[in-house]
Amino acid sequence: MTILRLTRSFFSRIVHLANQEPACGHSKPTGPDDIAGGQAVIEGVMMRHGNRIATAVRTPAQEIVIKEQDYVPLTKRYPLLGLRIVRGFVTLVEMMVLGIKTLLYSAEIALPEGEKKPQGWEIALSLCMSFGLAVTLFVLIPAYCFASLRGVIENTILLNIVEGLIRLSIFLAFLLTTLLMKDMRRVFMYHGAEHKTVFAWEHGQELTVENIKRFSTRHPRCGTSFILVVFVISILIFSLLGRPDFLMRVVCKLSLFPLIAGISYEIIRFSGKHKEKGWVNAISWPGLMLQKITTREPTDDQIEVAVAAMKRVI
Repeated sequence: MTILRLTRSFFSRIVHLANQEPACGHSKPTGPDDIAGGQAVIEGVMMRHGNRIATAVRTPAQEIVIKEQDYVPLTKRYPLLGLRIVRGFVTLVEMMVLGIKTLLYSAEIALPEGEKKPQGWEIALSLCMSFGLAVTLFVLIPAYCFASLRGVIENTILLNIVEGLIRLSIFLAFLLTTLLMKDMRRVFMYHGAEHKTVFAWEHGQELTVENIKRFSTRHPRCGTSFILVVFVISILIFSLLGRPDFLMRVVCKLSLFPLIAGISYEIIRFSGKHKEKGWVNAISWPGLMLQKITTREPTDDQIEVAVAAMKRVI
């Protein structure tokens, strides 16, 4: 696996941050706080529920390899980190770290025969390049545009909306570009398999391929929806901070991101629990539409992988 492929995978993981918080394990949900979730990895799916994590990956020999582990999140180990708003950023960081580790594991299992494993320095370099690219695209470039347009757009709220639209355009361009990559299209199919399987479990259905195929690939608690909410909350908060120059804008963006992520997390979590409310569905609609890009209809064998992971954690 080359540094370029690793960087692309890591960057995609940073952008597609999974967003869910586990609860106690049961064969079907026991209430609105009983939440399961996961994320797509290379040729597989990671599922998380309660204090259990399972990653199922299909090997080049078409076997399903499953890795199980106990995992008690920081929000449960340290009560202060479980407070509203605070728990959002903590969970975000945890899921990003866990996602990168899981991605590396799946890449190793799905590695074609004869292809050598990446070395430590290649992984470290790829991670640095991924984070650098994310900061450049979603912080530095929008902040530069904001500073450049201060003399053109007098209304502060409108200026923040324009900057938000620039950031959203960059995000959409990235997502559309990934559709051109065969390996990323397969990840999006596994993403769809993960969502369908979670939906089937949430509706108390037996986890069979035929049952799961009936459900949607779009889920309101998805990390794609989370990112869209982050963009909107950013516009609202930064509109209160006036018209700082480029450097101060970057400092504000980085320092306030934990707060913005925390608020966004609570909104996504609430929408996931109250899907029956019309106004909640209206809020969730843009994120669900965005998932038309980040999810694809899975094949039966991909659903089987998602089921294999889910059955180990419920």
